[in-house]
Amino acid sequence: MRLIPTVGDYLPLIVGAFVVAALLSLVLTPLVRRVAIRLDNIDHPEERRVNKAPIPRGGGVAVAAAFLLTSVGGLLLNSQTGQVPFPRNLDISELAALLLGGLLATVLGVLDDTFQLRARWQLLGQLVLAVLAVGFGVAVTFVNNPFGPSVIPLTGPFAIGFTMLWVVGMVNSINFIDGLDGLSTGITFIAAMTLGVISLFVSTPREPLVALFCLILAGALLGFLKWNFNPASIFTGTSGIMFVGYVLSVLAVMGAGKVAVAALVLGVPIMDTFWIIVRRTAARRSPFSPDRNHIHHRLLDLGLSHRGTVMLIYCVCLLLAVLSLVLSNASQLYAFMGLILLFGLALYLIERLGGGATAIDESLDADTYDTDATSGNGAEAK
Repeated sequence: MRLIPTVGDYLPLIVGAFVVAALLSLVLTPLVRRVAIRLDNIDHPEERRVNKAPIPRGGGVAVAAAFLLTSVGGLLLNSQTGQVPFPRNLDISELAALLLGGLLATVLGVLDDTFQLRARWQLLGQLVLAVLAVGFGVAVTFVNNPFGPSVIPLTGPFAIGFTMLWVVGMVNSINFIDGLDGLSTGITFIAAMTLGVISLFVSTPREPLVALFCLILAGALLGFLKWNFNPASIFTGTSGIMFVGYVLSVLAVMGAGKVAVAALVLGVPIMDTFWIIVRRTAARRSPFSPDRNHIHHRLLDLGLSHRGTVMLIYCVCLLLAVLSLVLSNASQLYAFMGLILLFGLALYLIERLGGGATAIDESLDADTYDTDATSGNGAEAK
């Protein structure tokens, strides 16, 4: 892979936007925390939560605010300097899908953080976001053919259906992995950074702009991670899950061939979600019913510490990020399909070793977790 020849022209704005977003998120998070406490948006310890102390939720508002403010500011500054050329093949409606859709995702998430909506209403909100993205022209129009150098085109209902599945699936994958302090925040930071870096190696007109948005998102997540890493002082909340999941899904579609990259980098949460749904459905339970069968619960049951579990999953995601950088498009799909099998095998081996063989019937008691784990991000196991 080779960098875009003109990458030096883009880097000052991109790096500057990354730093600004990180600082904004770092400063805004304590303010959001105070508001959450005043509004009593608190996760209190209870049977199905792993936090041992009351922790405010809704930190995703700080991430969203940092991203949206920096993005708008960056676009305004760029309109004056012209550092990042605005691609002619990028419809303004796609920017609306990214920014307005991200704002709507945050609002829907705040409603859940405030009123603790049932899963069916959360799913309805995700479908609304998916429809909005498609309505603004965001669509997956092809997927790479794993059996040859060509691509498989998607048109009409197939493109719409795949795009909606992608958006909803992305949000739920991040939601399901959001079980320990800093886990989903760190994973999505790695994904955003990877998508941004890869965009600087692709010589298509829109890639520098996609890289700008990806690095802004990464900066916002990095600033928030300071407050969200174990022991967390604030949880991401549904506001962060909805926002980050939606924005990542749209950025992956906006970039050329980035869906396979995002799927590989986010392989851990995606596979965790896939196998959880399979197991719950096989047990004739709702896919959204809470239990302790997630990969992070299994690792905790094996004796890993809270931070050790999070760092191990970070390392796996970093490895997948490196693979996405060095593999071809077709190889990325092969790696993703292989990951499905390896993940299932890993879960089986962990269960055989005692990491959750009966977890599906166990209560979610905070006392089963490490004493160094003040909380679990999102608090309730999903």
